[in-house]
This record gives sequence, C-alpha cells and structure tokens, in this order.
Amino acid sequence: MSLSLNRRLSARSLLLAGAIGAALVAGPAAHADDVLGQAVGKDLQQAQSALAAKSYEKAMAAVDAADAVKGKTDYESYTIAQMRAAVAAQSGNVAAATKAYDVLINSSRTPKAAKGQMLMAQATMAYGAKNYAAAIPPTERYLHEHGPDPRMQTMLIQCYYLQGDWKGTAKAAQEQVDETIKAGKIPAENQLQMLATAYTNLKDADAKTHAYVLLAKYYSKPDYWAMLIHDLVANPNLAPPLVFYVERLRLATGVLKDPSDYQDMGERAVQLGLPQLALNLLNQGYANKSLGNGPTAAGDAKFHAFVAQRAAADRAQLAQATASAATDPSAGPALTTGYNLVLNGQADQGLALMKTGLGKNPHYPDLAQVEFGMAQMDAGHKADAIKTFESIAGNGPAKDVAELWALLLSRPAAH
Repeated sequence: MSLSLNRRLSARSLLLAGAIGAALVAGPAAHADDVLGQAVGKDLQQAQSALAAKSYEKAMAAVDAADAVKGKTDYESYTIAQMRAAVAAQSGNVAAATKAYDVLINSSRTPKAAKGQMLMAQATMAYGAKNYAAAIPPTERYLHEHGPDPRMQTMLIQCYYLQGDWKGTAKAAQEQVDETIKAGKIPAENQLQMLATAYTNLKDADAKTHAYVLLAKYYSKPDYWAMLIHDLVANPNLAPPLVFYVERLRLATGVLKDPSDYQDMGERAVQLGLPQLALNLLNQGYANKSLGNGPTAAGDAKFHAFVAQRAAADRAQLAQATASAATDPSAGPALTTGYNLVLNGQADQGLALMKTGLGKNPHYPDLAQVEFGMAQMDAGHKADAIKTFESIAGNGPAKDVAELWALLLSRPAAH
C-alpha cells in the first residue's frame, strides 16, 4: 500500500520538477524588473540544457555557477532556487531539493497553489528516501494550509507508522478516520489497520477494540470478527453484562461451543435476573450438541435442572414483579421484569415496561440501552433492535458491543 502511494506521489514530484525547469525558459516576467542578467541567464540556460539531457552533475554545477554571481537580484535568486529544485528533484538529491523548495515555499513570489505542489513534492521525496521524520513537517503544513488530500493524509499516517511512532500514528489515523465517518464516507481499510496496530502497541484495549469494530463494520472479514471477539472476551474492563452479551455474540457466530462456556453464560444470565434467558441458551446448547455429551453430560443436566427450576419460580412471580416494577422509582426492576415478560411471551408489555425503566435514569444508561436492544432482538423485533444498538453514543465498550450486534443483525452473512 505504501509503495503504490510512493509511486504516485513520486511521479507527481518529477512532473513538478520538470514544470519548474520549463518555466525558466517560458513566459514573460511577472514584473518589469524581473529579468535575468546575462551571466545568470547563461548559466541557467546551460543548466536547463544539461537537465534535459539528464546530465545532473553538469546541471547542478551550472546552477552553482549562477548562484556564485555577485550582486544578484531577488528575482535571479528566486529563479536559481527554482532550477536547483528541478535538478535536485530529478536527480534524487533530497537534501538539496528540500532546501531549494524551502526557499520557494517561503517566497512571496510563489503562488499558493504552487506552494502546495512544492510541499507535496518535498514530502514525497523525503518519504521515498525513507526519511519519514523529514516528510512529516511538509505533509502537515500541506494539510493545514491547503486542506484535506487522501494521499497526503495516508502518507502522514504511514510516516508515523513506519517509524514505530504509535502515538503519532494513532493521532493522525484517528483524526482522518473520524473526519471520513463524519462526512458519511467509508474509512480506508489500510488506515483502520494502522490505527488498530497503533492502539495494540499502545496497549489501549478499548481503542483497539473500537478500531476492529470499524474494520468488521466496513470490511467484514472473518479475521476481523475473530480478533474482535477474542479481544472483547479478554478485556478486563468489560462490565459483567457486556461480558454476557459478548458470550451471546460468540454463540451467535458459532465460536462458543465448550460446555463450560455455556455454564458461564447461563450463570451470568441468572445473576442478571434472567433465568428464562439462561434456560433458552442452555436449550440451544443441547440442540446443537454442545451440551449433554461425554464426561460433562451429568453436570450439564444438573445445571440445566437448576436453571429450569429458577426460571419456573420467576415465572410464577412474574405478575407480582410486574406490578411492583411499575411503581418502583428505580430503573432496574422495570428493565429486568420487562425483559422477563418478553422472554415469557409477553413482548409488547415487556418492552413497554422496559421503556419506562429507561426513563427512570438508569445508573448506566448505555448498558440499559444495550439490554433493551437485546430484549427487542429476543422479541423478534430485529429492525427495532438495530436502531437501538445504533443509537448508543460515545466510544466505550458498550458502543462497541452494540455496534457488533447491529452489524450481525443487519448483515448476518458477514460471520
């Protein structure tokens, strides 16, 4: 990816160098006193001829001779810098070209558009020479003074990336990705890959996860899903309800198969006050043959019986719990009881009760929204669940888990 970018920009810099050289022998002077003296003009004509013949040493010697003339005018010095830039760029002399471009870029004689082209050429030459640190200042100046350019933005990220400057990579890539998404466009896959790598090296688990969420969202590949689910499961900062929703995500994508994983998932559902959901998930494990086989069969059956008993007990108290939750000032009872109503075949009543819970200022609003989306999904209201998941704001783990469920529900073939 960096090679193709380098080729495109290198070609542009060579074209610019040729244009600078051609400009020395074409067109009238901008001002009446902008004329070359005989000595300087002669040397520069020789430099131009040598450059055309690709005799770069001879061309640069002629430029040096012109520069050595005493009493040069400002215009003559400017024109000499133009020719020096052209010769240096075409011969690959990055240091000399950079200095010459600095003179031209900082001159009031150079039009703004030309300055942009020169900054681009200056950055490209340094990048091509693998002097990434030197390529960063002109790239950043170009973007600041001349606005966004996808090639320059990608090159800036790569300059940090190829130096192993992970903070710089993360900052540059994140800004570009955010701007692209804000504009309603899809970020480049290589930018997201570099962003994920940067956050991996910075050991920023939440930011790394979010980068992989974007990769899975825009470039849904099995490797991205596998990495993402693995990281979510391993994230020590994930709240217990989110761990449970990720376990369900693993089940939905065919990753969760071990009997111990089913037991853990079932236990979490019971702890969340949703034994009927635990029972449903265990039944799914029996249906796909993950449970009830081999040395764990007896343990599986014992746990299944326990969960079934808890689900039956909760079901018997559901009407009383519903009446109590409706008048309780806190959000938790309405959310949990509403979800249980959904799981027991009373979807409309349950979702309505959960909505009242959302209006009672839950302690963790994002987690409550994710729970509501899961209940909508379990009620069979897939489109509504997607809207709920996509409505969660911020860049935290709850947002990441919700985005994954939205993606899975809207593009089930992706996994």
